[in-house]
Amino acid sequence: MASLRDLKGRIDSTKKTKQITGAMQMVSASKMSKAEQNAKGFVPYADKIQEVVASIANSNTDVQHPMLTKREVKKTGYLVITSDRGLVGAYNSHVLKNLMNTIQKRHQSTDEYTIIVVGRKGYDYCKKRNLPVSNSIIGMADHPTFADIKDLASETVQMYSDGEIDELNIIYNHYVSAISQQVTAKKLLPIENLHEHGAVNNDYEYDPNQEQILEVLLPQYAESLIFGALLDGKASEHAASMTAMRSATDNASDLIDDLSLTYNRARQAAITQEITEIVGGVAALE
Repeated sequence: MASLRDLKGRIDSTKKTKQITGAMQMVSASKMSKAEQNAKGFVPYADKIQEVVASIANSNTDVQHPMLTKREVKKTGYLVITSDRGLVGAYNSHVLKNLMNTIQKRHQSTDEYTIIVVGRKGYDYCKKRNLPVSNSIIGMADHPTFADIKDLASETVQMYSDGEIDELNIIYNHYVSAISQQVTAKKLLPIENLHEHGAVNNDYEYDPNQEQILEVLLPQYAESLIFGALLDGKASEHAASMTAMRSATDNASDLIDDLSLTYNRARQAAITQEITEIVGGVAALE
């Protein structure tokens, strides 16, 4: 059994750890609240640009665009959103596991796909396994703006326009609630199912014409989907961090209780032994 001094030291160190994890939980909760507001605040813009794009694409005109045309998939792009730091529970592992499962099912060679990574954890994971990473961004802010992701989003969309990839998929954690985040994998390009989001008949007047407007809007729409997923992922990251720190705090409390019980028992045993020795000594002198 550990000595009283060792037990006391473990109790003190665990209490300090509990204070740290408790503080980190409150910080993550504050960040999650703002990240959730950012994610929800972006939805009206995303819905409106989707409505306009769908309205043009669903019209009876002969408007065509490469982003709306499905082609033979020779190379696939995967945009993966992870965190830069740890202490977020299974947030990163679930995303990366989904990525690896998808690659193993769909591809036989690294020439058939490329990966665009957001976050140090995803970047390090891919590099250690020699996965082809064509672009990455590390050190993303806790509350990113579109300027932070614009270059990466624009370059990724341009890869599809230039024919470097024939399909673009995104994998990230969708924010459901503070205690629930769902791994989501969906196709971004080519853009499909727009008929579900816009009516053919509308009151829009287009100037100069629908085709030129679509030429500008479609890349912006694809970039907005990437930015929206990033905001969603950041809210999930802070929620996962808050949950992990809460769990760590609770575990520290349980450990302190167990150590305190062990300490008290050991202390009581030591006192009992001292009393027994004193009584035995007195009896020997009589």
